[in-house]
Amino acid sequence: MAGGKQSPRQKMINLMYLVFICMLALNMSKEVLAAFGIMNQKMEASNAKTAEDNDLFLASLETKASENATKYEKVYKDANKIKSLSQDYYDYLEGLKKEMLKGVEDPTDYQVMDKSDYLDQKFFQGDNLTAGGKEFLKRINDYRDQVSVLVPTRMKASVESRFKTGDENGKETKRDGTKQDWIKYHYEGFPLIASLTKLTALQADIKSTEEDALKAMLEGELTNQVSLKNFATSLSASKSAFYAGEKYDGKIIVSKTDNSSTPVRAELTLDGRKLSEGKDYALEAGGIKLLISAGSAGDHKVEGEMFFMQDGEEVPVKVNSTFATITKPNAAVIAADKMNVVYRGVANPMTISIPGVPDNKVSASAPGLSKRGGSKYVMSPGKGRTVKIVASGTLPDGQRISTPAEFRIKDIPRPSGSVSRQTGSAKMPRRNLEIATVGALLEDFDFDLNLAVSGFKFKVPGQPTVSVRGNKLDSRAKSALKRAKRGDAVQIFDVNAYITNNKSYKLKKVSPVVVEITN
Repeated sequence: MAGGKQSPRQKMINLMYLVFICMLALNMSKEVLAAFGIMNQKMEASNAKTAEDNDLFLASLETKASENATKYEKVYKDANKIKSLSQDYYDYLEGLKKEMLKGVEDPTDYQVMDKSDYLDQKFFQGDNLTAGGKEFLKRINDYRDQVSVLVPTRMKASVESRFKTGDENGKETKRDGTKQDWIKYHYEGFPLIASLTKLTALQADIKSTEEDALKAMLEGELTNQVSLKNFATSLSASKSAFYAGEKYDGKIIVSKTDNSSTPVRAELTLDGRKLSEGKDYALEAGGIKLLISAGSAGDHKVEGEMFFMQDGEEVPVKVNSTFATITKPNAAVIAADKMNVVYRGVANPMTISIPGVPDNKVSASAPGLSKRGGSKYVMSPGKGRTVKIVASGTLPDGQRISTPAEFRIKDIPRPSGSVSRQTGSAKMPRRNLEIATVGALLEDFDFDLNLAVSGFKFKVPGQPTVSVRGNKLDSRAKSALKRAKRGDAVQIFDVNAYITNNKSYKLKKVSPVVVEITN
């Protein structure tokens, strides 16, 4: 357990660890198994609450970074890195937990979770570790090493302690004084619910580390009673752009909007022209309301100072804001979010909007086009080489405009066959090929499509071609592989691939893979 000042939540987690360790010394009665389940349930609820708090901390850092990039931009980037690393490791542990519970009919029936088969098979193979065990160790070590260089210096020891994997040799000292591998000491031979709880405790450590880091990074945040000298100003209006000659309804605001922050006077200019109180602007609680015209098309700048009373003296707050005025549009803007073509067999995301016109006043139509919300549409083209999209909208003055746009339709490119995600040609030991997964990849394609393989043909030099169902070598293919010699080029071809969420689409022929046997 990490030393130093600890939050009540961390103290609770530490107490759970102690209870956990004590329970391991007992015979695993049904009541003890149930106790583990209750402990696991409480920690999962605590993790969910901490995740919400961490999101709020990160949002506060984001706000401060936008207000003072010089001081907080690097801190915010480091916080995001910690958030990303934590979420990735947390999700990996969550995936393990879900796999552990696959064979459990009722996940709340903790008394039946007394077997240790899952992690014993997942992590261990005799005295050695499986690929899953090695990954588990790598994940915790990588997370500890990567996060410890991002957190404030005073937190480094705490992170290293929470995610320590034994001594410098990766060993843990047993009660009899002998040494045992850390992962075996903690995860070999334990009941399912005990291991599940231990993984949840690791997730709690992740959330606590993230929480401690974010809190430390937020130190020095301004209190509610800050000096007005530190206030920033911004323009607030009913919309971000206005038509030429239209009345501009925005106002200059500060973050504190009660009556005590009402300015006593102002000295403002618009594009260098001095503004007059009452005619061009009005003083009100929280800032200044502008009464100016939006003016001609282009960017306009409001500059100057607004003055507040503080401790009997006037305190100036600088004003330096801009707004844009645009001309009335006479055509729609239609753009494919991914590219200037649309692909058959793919849900192509599109943005269709008309500048200055609300999304609910814009409509679009085309074969295969459907609206998802706001200005977001999805195009699923059918037959043909092109598709025409017509966008229509009603301007605020009642004028209606309609604009067509034509897009080319292309088929999904030819997938590349893969073995363990290696395409074209590869080299690997015979054993690796026996357990490898045959897949299909769309290299350098703009969409992330989930492709699956239902079968393929397997050819070893000097042996008959074997037709395989599924995406792994079957017994006949493995038998043929055993006859391959070192340096033989084994071929995998006629790969049958399909899009998992669109099986009706016929992909182009998948390119083959050649694997050179290295042993």
